[in-house]
Amino acid sequence: MTPEELDGRIGEGWGGVKPNGSHVNVVLARRGSVTAAAATSMLAHPSPGHTPVLVCVGEEESRYEPVWPPTLMMNKATAVDERHETLTWGAAQLGIAQGVLDAVADGVIEATHDIVVLVAVWVDPAADDETALRRANRESVRKAIGMCIEGRDPDAVARMVAERDSVKSPFYGGS
Repeated sequence: MTPEELDGRIGEGWGGVKPNGSHVNVVLARRGSVTAAAATSMLAHPSPGHTPVLVCVGEEESRYEPVWPPTLMMNKATAVDERHETLTWGAAQLGIAQGVLDAVADGVIEATHDIVVLVAVWVDPAADDETALRRANRESVRKAIGMCIEGRDPDAVARMVAERDSVKSPFYGGS
């Protein structure tokens, strides 16, 4: 797909098991587009407890390298303490990097500067296993990028439409 065809594509993915699972939302943007501008503006306007970062990997801070295509991550769950921050910008960031690189290795997206990958990541404040969290982020990001490219499973969409009067949310307590 061309960068123009990728611009604005949205996907989501879940990986792992709570509390060390991960939920992500991914948006692909063509560099220079309105979508990319909106995504990168988050770098200039963080809110307390939310730190957008360019996803980088490396053995030590002085040797960090950005993942390619450029990938921006933002935490959806407010960082509540030092451990949660470490899990978010450590294990989750590394897993996000690996998921993006998996998508490149699988030929789903190209390692080009023409697209930007935006990842909004939820890390449970109760998470306690760095390795499980890294793996969950890797899995969820790869799934979400796949959804950006391939779209939603038509059978899942049809099922949800058919069951629309009985759909649930774990965050809704009403009737």
